[in-house]
Amino acid sequence: MPSVLGLLEAQEKKVREEVARLREEAERVQAALGEAERALQRLVDARVTVAEVLAEPPAAEPARTAVAGSVAPHRTDGMAVSVLPPDYQRIVSVLESEAGVEGMRCQQLAAALGLEAVPAKVERVRSKAKRLVERGWAVQVRPGMFTALVAPSG
Repeated sequence: MPSVLGLLEAQEKKVREEVARLREEAERVQAALGEAERALQRLVDARVTVAEVLAEPPAAEPARTAVAGSVAPHRTDGMAVSVLPPDYQRIVSVLESEAGVEGMRCQQLAAALGLEAVPAKVERVRSKAKRLVERGWAVQVRPGMFTALVAPSG
């Protein structure tokens, strides 16, 4: 028959092994918990940042500057011709100074801009003149005839 001390030692050994196993498991759980807490914090930070950005009033648009090759913006009240890309500014300038109320043909406009009146260049001028009409900077008085938009007096 086993002795009482032997039984206690066996039980103690069993409990020590259980404690060691639980400590190892606790370390794994603690590591997993730490990783999960970090992931949670990243998500909370991201949500807070997005909420702050969405809550901010939109910043005032910076002053527009004309850049060669950019598209002509839609005209709004008080908008200066200087916001147009350089090619468009030149077209508006020629239309203002030379087209009058009757308007100007694209071939004449191309010549006034110092371009050869060859089909490719005339067509490019026509395309830009039509874009100026679409965007409120010029008027097509009749097919193929363009003039500058008359600013409202007041």
